[in-house]
Amino acid sequence: MRKWWPLVAVCLGSFMLIVDTTVVTVALPDMARSLGAPLSDMQWVLNIYTLALGIVTLSAGSLGDLFGKRRIFVVSLIVFALASLACGLAGNTAVLIAARGVQGVGGAAMIGTTLALLGGCYEGKDRGTAIGYWSAVLGMAAAAGPILGGVLTQYLSWRAIFFINLPISVVTLLLAVLFVPESPRAERARVDVAGIVTFAVFAGALTYGLIRAGEHGWAQGATLLCFGIAAAGLVLFAVLEQAQQAPMLDIRLFGNASFCTVMLGVMASSVAFACLVYTSIWLQGVLRLSPLGAGVALIPMAVTSFLASSLIGKRLHTVSPRVTIGLGLLLNTVGCGLEYLMLHSSANAWTLAPGLVAIGLGIGIGGPGTNGAVLASVPTERSGMASGAMATFRQFGQALGVAALGVVFLSAMSHRLAGGTADPRTAAASVASGAAPDLPSVHDAGAYALGLVFLATAALSALACLCTVLWVRGAEAPAHAPESARATGQPAQT
Repeated sequence: MRKWWPLVAVCLGSFMLIVDTTVVTVALPDMARSLGAPLSDMQWVLNIYTLALGIVTLSAGSLGDLFGKRRIFVVSLIVFALASLACGLAGNTAVLIAARGVQGVGGAAMIGTTLALLGGCYEGKDRGTAIGYWSAVLGMAAAAGPILGGVLTQYLSWRAIFFINLPISVVTLLLAVLFVPESPRAERARVDVAGIVTFAVFAGALTYGLIRAGEHGWAQGATLLCFGIAAAGLVLFAVLEQAQQAPMLDIRLFGNASFCTVMLGVMASSVAFACLVYTSIWLQGVLRLSPLGAGVALIPMAVTSFLASSLIGKRLHTVSPRVTIGLGLLLNTVGCGLEYLMLHSSANAWTLAPGLVAIGLGIGIGGPGTNGAVLASVPTERSGMASGAMATFRQFGQALGVAALGVVFLSAMSHRLAGGTADPRTAAASVASGAAPDLPSVHDAGAYALGLVFLATAALSALACLCTVLWVRGAEAPAHAPESARATGQPAQT
């Protein structure tokens, strides 16, 4: 039993982090009323967290390689806990947003090292089992956030969604200190400051640009400026990393079609999660469900994802990632396609259940294979880099998905409502705030718009699935594989 305590520590930290990306959503109206702030300002309680995750995640994985992954995990856990306390005690909006940003920094450092910690603690069948359960916890946490947020906000206070992190952090900290061994460190003389700074510029500008695109449109001047800065930062980052003898991110990995395809699969799966944002908006803004009711409607995906990862995914560690990742993406495609076909003007919350079950199966089966393939792409002492890269692509996929799908959702609603009894722009925008008029035309437009959101996601998942079948090869490299083969991302042949 002792050997599984590191898994428990990593799962507790990951659960807390992922829940905090969604738990705030249902509490924003209560926060705004309590602090006397407009709801538009409170959106930054969500946005600043996303921004911090996008900037810090990859750097944290690299620092874990240099200073020790357990040390970075423990420090980040302490930062996360203290920031959660500050969020719960915040007396005004500025303090809450600032504390939430610090919480995002701590969360990014945690998620940037968790997969690498599992890779260092377990090998072979045990690694497959550990990654399976960890992936199951991630899927369950993403869907459980709205449920937990609804319960705590409705029966206690919005401050409880932050205070609950404190006891979990204490338990996780004790388990990490007592049972998680320190990892070997990469032989590198100094921190890659240039890489960290240029990547932060790229990630920060891109994430902020995506946030602005969702709020103000893709063609707005400040949005385009952010994307321009992001492009320049990315080019400079790539140039500097190629000149480094021991770079924060080995650019050569992206010359490997298998590695790039796995990253595409990570982003596609993240966009599927982004669909939940607009599913929740539809459930609350069109169907008029309570936050708790909307969370309950997502239970089929949460339960299926957990069961699939823990009962199926963990047993597939010897199967080629081409099969597991491809099957997961195929199930995501089927699930999103089912949602598109079944959403109509008379649809209700349970209409979504079959599609959510298929998406949950896809996440549960594909997740462990993706994680194993990423770990196999680099030597053990650089697993923090791979872990951080995967977490960064996951975060960008979610941010891009929320922004792009938001344009699809609102544009489709406005188009569907044109010529109807409700003003298209007003009704479409009011759905997100829960103030949409209760009219048949709004129900029809909401279902139509959400259906297109799922259709777009299905198309991306199908593309990622095809690329996986064509370019992902081999099974996870064994623990004793030569470092040269692992470092270049060449998996073992099947």
